[in-house]
Amino acid sequence: MAQMVTLTATTREKTGKGAARQARFQKQVPAVIYGHGRATQPLMVDALALEKALTGIEPESTLIELTVDGKKARTLIREIQRHPLRPDIIHVDFYEIQAHEKVTLKVPVHLVGTPDGVRNAGGVLDQVTREVEIEVLPEHIPDRVELDVSALKIGDSLHTRDLTIANAVILTGADLTIATVVPPRAEEVAAPTPEAATEVAEPELIRKVREGEEGEAVEGAPAPDAKAAPKPEEKPKGKKEE
Repeated sequence: MAQMVTLTATTREKTGKGAARQARFQKQVPAVIYGHGRATQPLMVDALALEKALTGIEPESTLIELTVDGKKARTLIREIQRHPLRPDIIHVDFYEIQAHEKVTLKVPVHLVGTPDGVRNAGGVLDQVTREVEIEVLPEHIPDRVELDVSALKIGDSLHTRDLTIANAVILTGADLTIATVVPPRAEEVAAPTPEAATEVAEPELIRKVREGEEGEAVEGAPAPDAKAAPKPEEKPKGKKEE
């Protein structure tokens, strides 16, 4: 069953960007309420009270009993706008609901347990889908949906069809993957750079030859500019010198 929180709002007489900025300057959050054929009504909500009411709840699946100028209305939050650079709430949309009419909303999916593939094989649990859309009467709205993943081995998955939500119709496609266990992620090895891949150590012999070409003494190699000394002329055998 969904939680219910109470909140008080006042009618906002002025609209537009200038009026919205002025409201925020006064620590008020501009808001609107609509639904069931009623004209959209501009409101203001105390910023501190709103933040306190939303702490620790799932806003989209929490019933808000909104008191506007003394009149109570049961609502759901349809949209929360926040400042792009700060966590401040800058606008809220409230949607009025009736107890006898079904509503369409999204509820979060919470995974329960540690998968077998994580415990025993070092796998990684990956939650692919974090919320599903349902149709339900206000009195049966769940604050969240739990899904047990304890039996999952590596390569196993659970889908929307594996969810059970009492008194509700799941509108999200049955084949949508909710969670899966994937193999352990191997450590990435940096690929060699093109320069490193083409660099080959020179053979020792080539280095010695090059060193000899540069004029350095090389053991066992003749100097490159040295000329072979002429061999002494041999005397014919058997003849005496005259």
